[in-house]
Amino acid sequence: MVLKTFGWSFAITALGLAFAAWQWGWEAFGIVLILSILEISLSFDNAVVNAGILKKMNAFWQKIFLTVGILIAVFGMRLVFPVAIVAISAKVGPIEAIELALDHPEQYEALVTDAHPAIAAFGGMFLLMIFLDFVFEEREHKWLAWLERPLAKLGKVDMLSVCIALIALLVSAMTFATNAHTSTGHADKSATVLLAGVAGLITYLIVGGLSSYFEDKLEEEEEREHEEEEKAKAAGKEVSAVGLAGKAAFFLFLYLEVLDASFSFDGVIGAFAITNHIFWMALGLGIGAMYVRSLTVYLVRQGTLDDYVYLEHGAHYAIGALAVILLVTIEHQISEIVTGLIGVVLIAASFWSSVRRNKRLELEGASAQA
Repeated sequence: MVLKTFGWSFAITALGLAFAAWQWGWEAFGIVLILSILEISLSFDNAVVNAGILKKMNAFWQKIFLTVGILIAVFGMRLVFPVAIVAISAKVGPIEAIELALDHPEQYEALVTDAHPAIAAFGGMFLLMIFLDFVFEEREHKWLAWLERPLAKLGKVDMLSVCIALIALLVSAMTFATNAHTSTGHADKSATVLLAGVAGLITYLIVGGLSSYFEDKLEEEEEREHEEEEKAKAAGKEVSAVGLAGKAAFFLFLYLEVLDASFSFDGVIGAFAITNHIFWMALGLGIGAMYVRSLTVYLVRQGTLDDYVYLEHGAHYAIGALAVILLVTIEHQISEIVTGLIGVVLIAASFWSSVRRNKRLELEGASAQA
């Protein structure tokens, strides 16, 4: 199962590292390896959240996520995105931006630094909305019950998450963006941050709203299929879960891609602390993205989220922490090590809580039988 799920990731890792060593030498080999580890450590919470969405899809769309989706993730976010940032910031064409990255890496990095407030505002707002919608929703399982119960009650207020997100954006724009770090020192980026943050909020509402709409439209069809499955089981026929397909799965796929893009912001920006070489960056982060995708599928096929019910909670709290960190980094620099460790600690804590819950249920079941 592990080899089947991670086989492509292992193969891409071997080929990518070998190509880096052959094309650019051992220095490139080491940097690509470091970037791969950086991406995996920063995106583990992404895999957990992705798994919660991917398990709703059928096998076809899961394959699309691993094939077409990985192309978008690697070439779109890890290669095209940094170039697009420079092209827009410097008001040059994409070819000129690539030439700038290859021939003048210091100037290229400076342009990316100037664009960071907008990137952080967009990604921070998108991730913050994911976190708020999660904690304001009533759920069967509660990890931090003392916090989640009152938040679920507050969530009954319409548009509360949007209001809180907009307040957070205004505070960020007034507090951080007015003195944001740029390559030339400090500058007022308030308008840029507000515009980018609103764009992130709109993107979340559109993509998430369309996904929810088509999910609702298929509820009746799923109920009908469920009735047919029950009849088939009663007749002794083998039945397998199909999952969402069609328009609903397509928009969930789009949601996953935007989610991955938001998660990758910190990895892309953090990579500039290690190297300015866009091809080393794309290769290292791309290898890491492959493992995140494989881990997502592994969690789905193993039913890990069903067995460890608090994992999704830990991942969403990590998303909330990352959203806050992105907004803070509009002005203040925060080490990628801190970002990665917060996510790992929260997910590890939720996993340990899930294990304790499972042991407690086993003991209660054994006592009931006795």
